Amino acid sequence: MKEVEAKKRIDKLTEEVNRHRYLYHVLDKPEISDGALDSLKKELEQLENQFPKLRRADSPTQRVSGQPLDKFVKIKHSDKVLSLADAFSRSDIEDWQERNENILKESIKNYYAELKLDGLTVILTYRDGIFWRGATRGDGVVGEDVTNNLKTIESIPLSLQTPQGKKLPPLLEVRGEVVMSTAVFNKLNKQQVKDKLPIFANPRNAAAGSIRQLNPKVAQSRRLDCLAFELISDLGQQTHQAVHHLLNELGFKTHAGSQLCQNLDQVEDFLNHWVERRKKLPYNTDGAVIVVNDIIQAKKLGHVGKAERWMLAYKFPAEQVTTKVLNIEIQIGRTGALTPVAILEPVAVAGTTVSRATLHNQDEIDRLDVRIGDTVIIQKAGDIIPDIVEALKKLRIGSEKKFIFPKKCPICQSSVERQATEVAYYCSNKKCYGQNLESIIHLVSKKGFNIEGLGDSIVKQFIDQGLVVSPVDIFSLKIGDLEPLEGFAHKKSQKLLVAINQAKNIALSNFIYALGIRHVGEETAIILARHYGSLAKFRQADLGDLQIIYDIGPEVANSIVMWLKENQKLLDGFLDSGIRVKNPDITSSVLSGQTFLFTGSLDIDRDLAKSLVRNFGGKVLAGVSSNLDYLVLGKNPGSKLAKAKNFPSIKIISEAEFLRLVNFKK
Repeated sequence: MKEVEAKKRIDKLTEEVNRHRYLYHVLDKPEISDGALDSLKKELEQLENQFPKLRRADSPTQRVSGQPLDKFVKIKHSDKVLSLADAFSRSDIEDWQERNENILKESIKNYYAELKLDGLTVILTYRDGIFWRGATRGDGVVGEDVTNNLKTIESIPLSLQTPQGKKLPPLLEVRGEVVMSTAVFNKLNKQQVKDKLPIFANPRNAAAGSIRQLNPKVAQSRRLDCLAFELISDLGQQTHQAVHHLLNELGFKTHAGSQLCQNLDQVEDFLNHWVERRKKLPYNTDGAVIVVNDIIQAKKLGHVGKAERWMLAYKFPAEQVTTKVLNIEIQIGRTGALTPVAILEPVAVAGTTVSRATLHNQDEIDRLDVRIGDTVIIQKAGDIIPDIVEALKKLRIGSEKKFIFPKKCPICQSSVERQATEVAYYCSNKKCYGQNLESIIHLVSKKGFNIEGLGDSIVKQFIDQGLVVSPVDIFSLKIGDLEPLEGFAHKKSQKLLVAINQAKNIALSNFIYALGIRHVGEETAIILARHYGSLAKFRQADLGDLQIIYDIGPEVANSIVMWLKENQKLLDGFLDSGIRVKNPDITSSVLSGQTFLFTGSLDIDRDLAKSLVRNFGGKVLAGVSSNLDYLVLGKNPGSKLAKAKNFPSIKIISEAEFLRLVNFKK
């Protein structure tokens, strides 16, 4: 065959194979058998091997091309890939609509509702209509170039169709979700077991792991799919519904169940329709995305922080399954609280295997009437934390045992006590092993001393070996203490001691948090550090002073005073061991006593803005109230602006005015 004839045949075969790919993998309407399609592909491949210069960039033979990579290249996205705020109820959706309509000053015209597939978001870029580059979402700003792996997915077109009456821009960008069907996932895991390899936790993890294979042949073997949901490039679309129509015309697969909804009642009907039917879908879905359909309105809404305002992710009710309670055990926390934990017969729920669930306290056990041996319904609250919903009492056979809360600590055998104002029981022994272990783990955690390399198991090892009795002992360890321990060579010992020494310089807020005072979390620690300004002053805190601090209530104040009364020697020990507590960096008192709140998207980092307030003696509030002095407006301010207008005393200023207040230059 001559080259001219070969070119015509290659062009015809390329276009015909791509057409049948679209019919089969996108429309699910094959016109010819798999054998016939394979025959066309084989002829095309033979001609391309004979005339390699005639091979087209969109040839189906290029879906697996090139050698395996050594690593993935990082690439910056043309536009940030933002996340979505979550909703769990009709009232959450109504609140979202109200906030948006307050910003728009008009009613939202309608919505477009689509299922939220549980997969890996990818960004597909086409140059002159040909697939040029594909990337993972990454952190939303920078992703990884996984072009070769995405080429193996048959539902991603290598060349675009041109919609009627449209002209494709030189660069066109589409976002989609790479998914693995449950059937393929189950088959893959069976093969993993045969090959004595680790099984995948769920289809999403399997899909993500497949896309991040350095060898595209592995990705191809996983039979992935991709459904497009967003068109970033401008083709004249005026609604999100039109976006989906354009994606189909360009050659992409979208979910056929998406629906235009005129109001929230229709949105609710859509959600109710899919809450059960979704289980029959070939892919996992954990919810739906509700989109402001009108693109002009969507652009006006923009985003706030890391989330789009014009889109909302509705989470379907948590998946529920049944399992048996094998036992109920007690865990000791850093404050001495005894927490009952149900040990479960392992069961898969919402994509992961669950074998434990917290029962919180004795009141919760009584409310549920959970017994050892019971069959229970469990769910993942918010699809994250295992939670027991109900004990199925009608399935009891008489051998189930009521759990009796211990009168003594199971770790140290000391008596347990319950305060009148609390539901939890506490170990009365302040030197209890369990309490001590958890308090030291808390002390060295990231928000505390942040000692790199000092994990939970090593802390336990130190305590078990008698090297650490008090938290202060961490800072007195020597090379000779560590080297004899199992797993500690000279180099590892030295590295850990360097990390401990570096941690001796600590900010006051981190130090207060590290102490593990009951009811004092990260934010409260920052408030206390800013108020007192030094460890010396904090050590002398009394009830009268604490209770005038914003956000410090009587219970928290009492807890702090009691802790300080009992632990002055511990604080002396920290200082004697070389701990240097850095006072808050208040560079000026120009904002002393003034309170601030930020709303909207700021040009400077929001954490930096909060630090500026604190450094100049001011405070940052969590919400609008009569205690607020300044509301600082960023771009696209939220509902806080409307609320602030109800308080004449609140000064509403721009970001530029705020920066002038603190004399900050960008």
